[in-house]
Amino acid sequence: MNRRLLDALQGKNQGRPPLWLMRQAGRYLPEYRALRGRYSFLEMCHTPELVAEVTLLPFRHFAFDAAIVFSDILTIPEALGVGLRFEEQAGPIIERPLKTAADIHALPHVEIGEKLNYLAQGIKLLKPTLQVPLLGFCGAPFTIASYMIEGKSSRDLHTTKRWMLQDPDSFHKLLDKLTNDVIASLAMQIEAGVDAVQLFDSWANVLTPAHFSRFSLPYIKKIIGAIQHKVPVIVFSRGPFAKLIAAAQPTAISIDWNQEMGAMRQAIPNTIALQGNLDPDCLFAPLPRIREEVNTLLTAMRGDPGFIFNLGHGILPQTPLESVHALLECVHA
Repeated sequence: MNRRLLDALQGKNQGRPPLWLMRQAGRYLPEYRALRGRYSFLEMCHTPELVAEVTLLPFRHFAFDAAIVFSDILTIPEALGVGLRFEEQAGPIIERPLKTAADIHALPHVEIGEKLNYLAQGIKLLKPTLQVPLLGFCGAPFTIASYMIEGKSSRDLHTTKRWMLQDPDSFHKLLDKLTNDVIASLAMQIEAGVDAVQLFDSWANVLTPAHFSRFSLPYIKKIIGAIQHKVPVIVFSRGPFAKLIAAAQPTAISIDWNQEMGAMRQAIPNTIALQGNLDPDCLFAPLPRIREEVNTLLTAMRGDPGFIFNLGHGILPQTPLESVHALLECVHA
């Protein structure tokens, strides 16, 4: 098996850095768009054979060094019965968003491993076919909570932040519950066979450092403590929180594109791998400019045995395939 990613997570990679892309099995692929013409997004998430098929789609085009299982961070809220659907333009919609503390108390206790068994079955189908490590993932508790409160994607999370500040006790109760469910989901994915996991705190960038330290970091730390003895844990968070996250001692930190990787390497202990952080919009530039941007990042991280090349967020749906080819050619060279 190609071990570049696992070696980098241990800070022992020699040669070129491993490369995978967040959301690499997505709408920029023509085969994915063809499947979406036949199945809804949730049908694809819920069907083990489709989970396996979609996870493998990018390998028809690209020699990535890792696969990430096809799923969604909102499968946990769906399992909790708040209702989930995806609309083509609006994205995810929570049909019964949380509005009061009583709504939190009314959330059912469910066996997440049983509810998300379709994901475990998809992982088990995948493992024999892969020659690269397989990543599992979950949303971080703060990000999942924000969807359950807002009811949809929101760039400012005003409703979430008002609740967080006006009634922090009930907000912490929600985060506690979601933390236990995230741990259960990741444990299920690990038992099914994933080689490492990533936590996505995609909406943490709306928080101040003090609020991140209070309402996100303790829960991330609890998740790391519960599972890191089993597999490596990568933490991705948007926002300037890498040094705070480092205190929780994950295996790796995935950096968004608003931070300079060389400076992050100086600030983060060498015992923690770093992943990132090309701006996804760079892949819409002319090919010579893409190569220039990629080589700038490679130069900044040259010789770092714990560096994993990735984007600073998920690949965008309209990204040209030739741009991804150019990126891979640069890294492989």
